[in-house]
Amino acid sequence: MSERNPRIRSTTILSVRRDGSVAMGGDGQVTLGDSILKSDAIKIRRLHKGRVLAGFAGSAADAFALLERFEGKLEEFKGNTKRAAIELAKDWRTDRALRRLESLLAVADGDTSLIIGGNGDVIEPTDGILAIGSGGTCALAASRALLAHTSLTAGQIVEASLKIAGAINVYANQNVTIETL
Repeated sequence: MSERNPRIRSTTILSVRRDGSVAMGGDGQVTLGDSILKSDAIKIRRLHKGRVLAGFAGSAADAFALLERFEGKLEEFKGNTKRAAIELAKDWRTDRALRRLESLLAVADGDTSLIIGGNGDVIEPTDGILAIGSGGTCALAASRALLAHTSLTAGQIVEASLKIAGAINVYANQNVTIETL
């Protein structure tokens, strides 16, 4: 990568399911090259009358465009998160303009957790944990350990895991926002 064209990097998004609830959180960091541009960005949204959580990693403008389309699909398919995700992924892969968008979405409702990607990917984790973004692998490892070895709630696991990722990954921070269903 050229230093004349630094890349905007940001985000750790994590979602955990436990005991009938699901929590999703994101850190607040946005960086450009080696500079922190913003430390309190909010990257989690409630959609479809507050019944679906969505988080994004990647280009913010691209993510907002995808969130709008995903919300439209949720309306079209009457809140069916899985169907809306599949239809968005189809459009994302086949639409020439959408194909250029560089972002990932993590979405969760009361029953389903999914990662939606631009290659037509719709991934449902077997363990109920979603992690995307530059600090995602750190947060994923922390959340798996906490889920297996503590009785913390889903929201507490998300918070602790994001703070661990923020202490390790230079493109993440410990300023977290969490939503729970």
